[in-house]
Amino acid sequence: MIAYVTVGADDIARAKQFYCALLPALGYGLEEGPEGLSFALPVAAGQTEILPDFYVKPTFNGQPATAGNGAMTAFEAHNQAQVRRLHAAALAAGGTDEGQPGFRPDYGPRFFVGYLRDPQGNKIALYSSHPDDPLRDDSPE
Repeated sequence: MIAYVTVGADDIARAKQFYCALLPALGYGLEEGPEGLSFALPVAAGQTEILPDFYVKPTFNGQPATAGNGAMTAFEAHNQAQVRRLHAAALAAGGTDEGQPGFRPDYGPRFFVGYLRDPQGNKIALYSSHPDDPLRDDSPE
């Protein structure tokens, strides 16, 4: 199981604006400290932690943060409509488009996804494969 994902950011304020446009809507709470931003899903008393956490931090070595070539973090949305809303909100909050929300022919008939880059250039996917949402038009189901 993945415990956490960390991305680097040179401008924590810009990163906060971007990630706060989408992660709270997915249920993540934010703790902010001198070491950066920590997003986690809430845990009810007596329950075990829900993973993964997502951290946005300055680099540990003091060098400029860079996005990993081929690295991407995907967040599951509740449905296709939320993918569209959060994609638009993240763009308005300083992200850049890497692929408008929609179906991709190489994935399953319900896999609906939008791609973005955060202000630092990290690639983010927002997806849904909710069984109550419409299928891709060419799906045999």
